[in-house]
Amino acid sequence: MNRLKIAIQKSGRLNEKSRSLLAECGIKFPNGTGLLKTSARNFPVDILFLRDDDIPQYVEQQVADIGILGENVVYEKNRNVSTLEKLGFANCRLSLAIPGEDRFTGPEYFNNKRIATSHPRLLSEYLSANSISARIEEISGSVEIAPGIGLADAICDIVSSGSTLDTNGLREVITILDSQAVIIGNKDLDDEKKAILAKLLFRIRAVKRSNENKYILLNAPESAVGEICRILPGIKSPTILPLAEKGWCSLHSVVREDDFWERIDQLRKAGAEGILVIPIEKMIL
Repeated sequence: MNRLKIAIQKSGRLNEKSRSLLAECGIKFPNGTGLLKTSARNFPVDILFLRDDDIPQYVEQQVADIGILGENVVYEKNRNVSTLEKLGFANCRLSLAIPGEDRFTGPEYFNNKRIATSHPRLLSEYLSANSISARIEEISGSVEIAPGIGLADAICDIVSSGSTLDTNGLREVITILDSQAVIIGNKDLDDEKKAILAKLLFRIRAVKRSNENKYILLNAPESAVGEICRILPGIKSPTILPLAEKGWCSLHSVVREDDFWERIDQLRKAGAEGILVIPIEKMIL
């Protein structure tokens, strides 16, 4: 039987998140360190552990069929691959940063400056779009140290919390690209591999929906049901069950994580009591 080959980052935070995602999808595979390739025991996939910068090339050349990596790498490498799914984790941004003591005057600040980066293509596109003439110093790793050692006047690098910039006396001034983990795929998969991929994406989307939503249970007077249903529309509509106490009922529904606290306040004002919020393990529509 054909097996779908998945490339993931061989180490680091994205490696851990990718492994966790596959595990949440019920895919079981050996979890030892130092592996370059492993096979799932209960799903037709092989997992390749690669440098993230190499994944777009390997997917384009069908060494791997799909890959999990950051959008920033996909755009930087500019390979002939398809973006199949945004995963909602490993969120970061590609930003320009300058020495903290410098006065920032806007994009023109970077004219005639030396900018260190490991994303020369994306930086070059930004500079060109803004008619900025600057010299790009392409380096890999520890980009933030470049101004401190005299290699560059500013940097263009991936930022998550910004703490690394602070440690090195830099401050973020312009965001070029917002990024998150995505799945990319080869454009010429055969029908058997497309079928495996469809099953995998079905599982991944169920996990994503479960992480983005909460299951909510509450008690309310019957007179408040209409207003509460308006606040909590649910997947189709809330489930309503009568309570032993006359004039009261229990409502079960789903609420998006992003809307949770705002909806809770609205529910309390509408008369909801005994509100329980429960994580959802899988959510299949």
